Amino acid sequence: MEKFQFGLEPVTCHSWNKDRTRKYFLIFIEGNWYTVCIVGSLRMKPGMRRRVGWDQRTGGSFPGTWVRGHNMWVEIRERGEGALVCEVAVSLNSHEVKIYQKKGKEYDCIHTLSEHTQRVTSIDWAPNSNRIVTSGTDRNAYVWTLNGSNVWKPTLVILRINRAATCVKWSPEENKFAVGSGARLVSVCYFEQENDWWVSKHIKKPIRSTVTCLDWHPNNILLATGSTDFKARVFSAYIKEIEDKPTATPWGKKMTFGMVMQEFGGGEGGWIHSVSFNNSGDQLAWVGHDSSINLAVAPSEMKVTKLKTTYLPFLSVMWSGPQSLLTAGHDCELLLFKVGNDGSITFLKKLGGNNKKAESKMSAMDMFRGMDKKASTAKDTGKSSVHQNSITCVTIHSGAKENVTKFTTTGIDGLMVTWDYKSLESAVAGMTI
Repeated sequence: MEKFQFGLEPVTCHSWNKDRTRKYFLIFIEGNWYTVCIVGSLRMKPGMRRRVGWDQRTGGSFPGTWVRGHNMWVEIRERGEGALVCEVAVSLNSHEVKIYQKKGKEYDCIHTLSEHTQRVTSIDWAPNSNRIVTSGTDRNAYVWTLNGSNVWKPTLVILRINRAATCVKWSPEENKFAVGSGARLVSVCYFEQENDWWVSKHIKKPIRSTVTCLDWHPNNILLATGSTDFKARVFSAYIKEIEDKPTATPWGKKMTFGMVMQEFGGGEGGWIHSVSFNNSGDQLAWVGHDSSINLAVAPSEMKVTKLKTTYLPFLSVMWSGPQSLLTAGHDCELLLFKVGNDGSITFLKKLGGNNKKAESKMSAMDMFRGMDKKASTAKDTGKSSVHQNSITCVTIHSGAKENVTKFTTTGIDGLMVTWDYKSLESAVAGMTI
């Protein structure tokens, strides 16, 4: 477990980049030797020569970065070991997005994206195209691309909405993304080559309230949404201008744009806070403000299982394996659930508790001094969980939905925690996840 405190402000949202490893090479440039760090998709073997771009801002030494421009011939002489380097985009309850790079146990801010004029609500970092999309309460969304000068350049997306943008998510193929909003609609955005801008199509009916969460099906066509009308829905987000005609799925055959494939929830329960398809896309999980966790299994005639819990409402749900779900929310703790072959949901265990120190005896003078200084006694100075306030977001750090190795949580306490899922899994003694 690794913890990093960003400050006192809540962490609204965060998203990781893909390339968290960098390979070191011993290279020969214009008569000099350099040990450099290769970033991105440069494919070279020792002995090969290739014209590449080199950024001289670091003097041509580690940790230099390969970029477009400054072309020259480079010969790779020796390949070294890779090192773990992570970058994460974070918004701390403000109109800015900060990109942090991990250095040792600390994170350094290397970029600040400040095009939004009001609070940023959601971030998604496309792993393959290396583009960041952000949404905000200013009713805008921006696609950010890293140019040759190592600067993130924003491109405004034409959303055509009159309420705040609440959530955003890239599709698996990264050729489009969806933006949920308070305008009771979803904007499915794609790049129009002719006009060189991002345009959108709207999914409106039968959404009757704010869209709070999104998730894409692995086929790049179906889109799951959750909203404050207490319902989870699966829509077709097929864009004929950029995609081939989709094939049939267990969710339905006809997939014209905006078609409601399935709708779950009979108007009872609570706001839907998070939705998540499993790796195959045959099952959809969602959590609501009524402290329930729900599962729909498409191949089993859309069988729906609902498990009401005694915990505070969940704000996020994530598949951590073929038959396991992780949830987190206002209880400030991680809860692990097992999904049975019949679609049943079983609570397994709370994960990652923070062992509190044994309470020591104190004199009356010390007790009143503590009450005066902290407005509390030793009995209520902290929770037993790692997070001391609501967990707002759970995302995959390493691995995929079918085999998560690491994941991260962020919360209102301004803390980001990176969890080793395998060690947590082994801690659930005698239980198969």
